[in-house]
Amino acid sequence: MNKLTKLEKYWILYDVGNSAFVLLVSTIIPIYFKNLASSAGISLSDSTAYYSYAISISTLIVALAGPTLGSIGDQKNLRKPIFTFFMLMGVLCLVAMAVPLGWIAFLVLFIIAKTGLSTSLVFYDSMLVDITTSDRVDEVSSHGYAWGYIGSCIPFTISLLLILGANSIGLTTVQATAIAFIINALWWLLATIPLLKNYRQVNYSTKKEPVLGNLKRVLTNIKNDKKVLFFLIAFFFYIDGVYTIIEMATSYGKDVGINDSSLLLALLMTQVVAFPFSLIFGKLAKKYSVKSLILTCITGYFFIAVFALWLDTAWKFWVLAVFVAVFQGAIQALSRSYFTQIIPTNQASEYFGVFDIFGKGASFMGTLLMGIVTQLTDSSKYGVIVIAFMFVIGGIIFKNKCSD
Repeated sequence: MNKLTKLEKYWILYDVGNSAFVLLVSTIIPIYFKNLASSAGISLSDSTAYYSYAISISTLIVALAGPTLGSIGDQKNLRKPIFTFFMLMGVLCLVAMAVPLGWIAFLVLFIIAKTGLSTSLVFYDSMLVDITTSDRVDEVSSHGYAWGYIGSCIPFTISLLLILGANSIGLTTVQATAIAFIINALWWLLATIPLLKNYRQVNYSTKKEPVLGNLKRVLTNIKNDKKVLFFLIAFFFYIDGVYTIIEMATSYGKDVGINDSSLLLALLMTQVVAFPFSLIFGKLAKKYSVKSLILTCITGYFFIAVFALWLDTAWKFWVLAVFVAVFQGAIQALSRSYFTQIIPTNQASEYFGVFDIFGKGASFMGTLLMGIVTQLTDSSKYGVIVIAFMFVIGGIIFKNKCSD
């Protein structure tokens, strides 16, 4: 692959920016929330369930709104302003989460912030068709996740040092966490500015039919295009498990007795390890079929979910974190680039709106099921069993129904 172009670099920078919040969602935010809920008399299992429900609500909102918003974004020069609106929604709500609030108000702000992030990603992903070429898309997509992982380590490390050393500088843990939220929000915003200044929408729809008419047409096209349809169904199941593991790992680890410092340091290591493996899988896509690489990742994640059932010590969580890092960026990047190559470029936002229903919206089912099963059994481990089955179903459909 030739050197990245300036526009490709600016696009990748948004991954670096928003990944700071993504990392907070899987590390500091659930720990902060669980401590906040515990101080209000909420049990560990219930706080895990409530956090699951909050994630489910945000992903459901995006799943319902994504396709329609995507249809609007496919009109000439509308992709960037809509992207900007939802990016700012996420950034501002992350800042607001720094205000000392009760656990319910905190969860409401978290839902809005996460909705802003996830919706901005519908338009960010669809920008791939404008910022690079089809022969470069696998590696550019992989670079996005890779640099997002390593770049997010900078604000996260600052935040971690601030929180762990709060007492030594005269701050409470709550105050230090509030400052960390603001630092990550500023990182997210500043990393987005180059893309906002330089991105221009190249591919757009010239059809003038109403938005809902566009949506109906896209859904009909997907129904008739078996390659796209079966990929989305398979993607729904396997990515459901991926996002649920990412979003619930810290909360689950805390439930099985792993201390906060071990959780945070292990997940920081995950970001570092994920960086080279995302790039490696991007290069492997030049030599091997994307289908075989995605299947490898699905298989790896199944064994990760099974291993999580025996998670009861810090060293096991560290082992788990390493294996998650190997496959995490690869499965997301390759799925995104694979989808980019099988859809019409002038309807990218529309299609990625639907992609988001089957992707990030799919984690609605995973987190919801994990929350329900955890509350019914009073054990997070039974919730993990449900996630393992998601990888089995997704892998079978992808292997048998999706062509290279």
